Amino acid sequence: MKTILATTYAVNPYKGSEDGMGWNYVLQIAKNNKVIAITRENNQNAIEKYMDEHPNVLYKNITFLYFDLPYWMRWWKKGGRGAMLYYWMWQKGVVGFVTKQNLTFDIAHNLNFHNDWTPSYLWKLGKPFVWGPVGHHPLIPAQYLSKYSIKYLLKDRFTWLVKNYFWKYSTSLTNTTKNADFVWCMNESVPERLHLKPSQYEIIPSVASQDFGYLPYEHSNKFTFISVGRLVPLKGFDLTLQAFAVFYHTLSEIEKANTELLIVGSGPEEKRLIKMAADLKISENVQFIIWMERAELMKIFKQAQVFLFPSHEGAGMVVPEALSFGLPVVCLDNCGPGSFITNRCGIKILEDDYQCTVINLAQAIKNLYKDKTLYANMRHEARVQFEKVFHWDRRGEQLAKIYKSL
Repeated sequence: MKTILATTYAVNPYKGSEDGMGWNYVLQIAKNNKVIAITRENNQNAIEKYMDEHPNVLYKNITFLYFDLPYWMRWWKKGGRGAMLYYWMWQKGVVGFVTKQNLTFDIAHNLNFHNDWTPSYLWKLGKPFVWGPVGHHPLIPAQYLSKYSIKYLLKDRFTWLVKNYFWKYSTSLTNTTKNADFVWCMNESVPERLHLKPSQYEIIPSVASQDFGYLPYEHSNKFTFISVGRLVPLKGFDLTLQAFAVFYHTLSEIEKANTELLIVGSGPEEKRLIKMAADLKISENVQFIIWMERAELMKIFKQAQVFLFPSHEGAGMVVPEALSFGLPVVCLDNCGPGSFITNRCGIKILEDDYQCTVINLAQAIKNLYKDKTLYANMRHEARVQFEKVFHWDRRGEQLAKIYKSL
């Protein structure tokens, strides 16, 4: 059994997304190895509270250490504002923190909250160095930002320029790539951007889900589409609404009464999206759920039929959750959600001009609604895809394999 030093910037067992993933990755490491997990000080209360409330034999293999930069170096960080800049500073500072602790470990692993343009410095510790999962977020095609303020297009393009600067000129990023013994790439775009050697990396999805309980398909007159995420342009909720509207207006009055779209999330585009639903004359059949406990969200997943998620991101952490409930996924054919599903468990729509994308998404959800055999088969295959690829146990097996190879 080896000891893994893992930097896990974001860890909170009560949350989903990156924080929940950090917690689950630590647990998966602990199944086969000891782990020293270093995270931010603001995560300590939640971690200790959860461990007290949920005893687990794996905790004997876990040691949490808490580190933050002095307040005078981080007073300007508020919530998500400045998160990437502070993360970069935190990664630089954590090397000195580890050195002062005189820790004994076999492998250093920069585990979460990173991407293919933010360097890591754990290679300086002189141990085998694992980097990843490392993600890549592509440019959002301009046509998909047309329903939003121009500021989003400008921000996306400016961020792309910053990324390109790091890819081309950052010696720290070059050193990270050169000194990584293994790079866990979330999608095929990462090794292309970082020019990794074939022996240096493997493409493995980063996202996963626990099993919240699966019920075999039973036909119901009620047909619910669900979409989950922050209400920002990156998530493509405008496409969700537009496609649902095209589909909805082809239904009979009886069918309309038994069809609904649930959008779960909050964010700056909430009012714009609510107005869009009204303009499309679908407000009566679209419900915006701005916030709910995670346990309640899982109950809604159980009652839904299709997960509609035309997101432009390079990941999509809610997709495995949808698959765990046997929900076919309708998404864009991209390096994020599009790389998670097969044609057996969902429908991927090619990126095209805006209106063609809307029409094709609408046709996809109509096919699942009308063709009961197709839907039942995809529901079964969605669950199979979850069990084979996206159960948290699969990540634990992959981590054990990586560490063993080093």
